Amino acid sequence: MVIKPKIRGFICTNAHPVGCAAHVQEQINYVKQQGRLKSAPKNVLVIGASTGYGLASRITAAFGGGAKTLGIFFEKEGTERKTGSAGWYNTAAFQAAADAEGLWSKNINGDAFSNEIKQKAIDTIKADLGKVDLIIYSLASPRRTDPNTGEVYSSTLKPIGEAVTTKNLNTTKREIDDITVEAASQEDIDNTIKVMGGEDWEMWIDALKAADVLADNFKTTAYTYIGKELTWPIYGHATIGKAKEDLDRATVAIKESTNALNGEAYVSSLNAVVTQASSAIPIMPLYISALFKVMKADGTYEGTIEQIHALFTENLYGDSPRFDDGGHLFQNYKELEDDVQARIQTVWDSVTTATIDELTDYVGYHNEFLRLFGFGIDSVDYDQDVDAIAPIANMID
Repeated sequence: MVIKPKIRGFICTNAHPVGCAAHVQEQINYVKQQGRLKSAPKNVLVIGASTGYGLASRITAAFGGGAKTLGIFFEKEGTERKTGSAGWYNTAAFQAAADAEGLWSKNINGDAFSNEIKQKAIDTIKADLGKVDLIIYSLASPRRTDPNTGEVYSSTLKPIGEAVTTKNLNTTKREIDDITVEAASQEDIDNTIKVMGGEDWEMWIDALKAADVLADNFKTTAYTYIGKELTWPIYGHATIGKAKEDLDRATVAIKESTNALNGEAYVSSLNAVVTQASSAIPIMPLYISALFKVMKADGTYEGTIEQIHALFTENLYGDSPRFDDGGHLFQNYKELEDDVQARIQTVWDSVTTATIDELTDYVGYHNEFLRLFGFGIDSVDYDQDVDAIAPIANMID
């Protein structure tokens, strides 16, 4: 089939297998160009391995350090009539590249919140790896089923205390407008914490520890975005922010429970980047478009793979890790510099529909959005007929 992007608001409902493969290869090429990691894990479990920061972590560990990687994801396979998800195609491409270089890699497709998938991962680790020394937790899901009670929780994107009206970049109409988001109820807050907080991360580590598949001196990190004053009303000081705070709670709990193994647990604070999730959050499309404009002008812009490679070299396995005031590994320090934030605020205050392209890098934002789904890659002929079916090798049934 000939595949063109189908975009509805902040959602792209299809993906291009050749484009996704090209995007993955670009990230692999970047990591290899940086040279071998001086310090690197050997056996890596990536929970949420098919897109964004999770995929970049898998690529960095494998192609930068030669690590064996087990990837967990929940993606949709393509058919003769309908494309699969971008994460499916990303993983197929990653696996093919890993096989070509003789890197051990296996994959599990399913609900990472479930006990079943945790057990599959444990069985695979026992059979093929023995123990894991790095666990990346990079899940992004709007809902979660508690594996012990069966109750389903859904997250919300709402401020706490009172409704917020703020400037917004309407990506459907390509215009600047105002958006009002109603305040969260306590149930909204509690449910969002259940979905996006640290409970499942903690459950994963507990299960791995009970199965004796955690290596001595292992490391684990969950990824977060915290931001500053401009994004706090709907991001930091909001339901998502409360979930992020729960990651801090889980960090302490994991450190305590794995003390005998000298385990290290961190929340890593990363840059705002274009993802399917961030595109759905009011404020973020306009904020990221302004951020791109400022950081690209400074020559400090980092995409997903650049950010994660730097996290590995500077912080996770660096000699002098950098921490923010909250004790997180501080990888988004360039974004949060006062001067950068002040210039973003200036753009925010003055931008109108007529000046979107002049004052922001919305074009860059939109291009990054398309690339998430394998579109807008210069090397790909989008008029060519392609097969939407792309099997993933080394899939654990």
